[in-house]
Amino acid sequence: MAIEYRVTLAGNIPLEQVAELVAPEGVEESTQPGDPRLLGADLTHTSGYSLSIYAGSNGYFDAEDDDGSQWEWEPDSYVNIVFHMPKDDSLRATTPNMVAAVARILAGRPEDAALVLNGNWLLLTRVAGTLRKHRPAWWDNHLSTINTI
Repeated sequence: MAIEYRVTLAGNIPLEQVAELVAPEGVEESTQPGDPRLLGADLTHTSGYSLSIYAGSNGYFDAEDDDGSQWEWEPDSYVNIVFHMPKDDSLRATTPNMVAAVARILAGRPEDAALVLNGNWLLLTRVAGTLRKHRPAWWDNHLSTINTI
């Protein structure tokens, strides 16, 4: 079983522009017929994760907020960047590498955004330019040594 972090950006954004921020070494495009366009990169040796980038429309996203309430978001169009990480991060370097990539996305793109852990827990939102970290205990536990966001 793996851990997945998903960053969702609202808007119709060229996938290549997002890929430049998270995988400057380059990405590969899926050749699966009939599937939506999918870019991917295996960065396990350099960053500890692989990633997938794809776009969609008429989105619906939900996650549990800090207080246990359900957060919901329905962007007309969106781009998802999914970080696939090993469950056992014995070096504790993978999560900081992922957060650094998320920071590059947020610095390089102005759109509303959300970061969700395993499709269940809301970690971060940016709405109308206002950034809000959710789940302070997660941020304190995993990123006490860095402050990139």
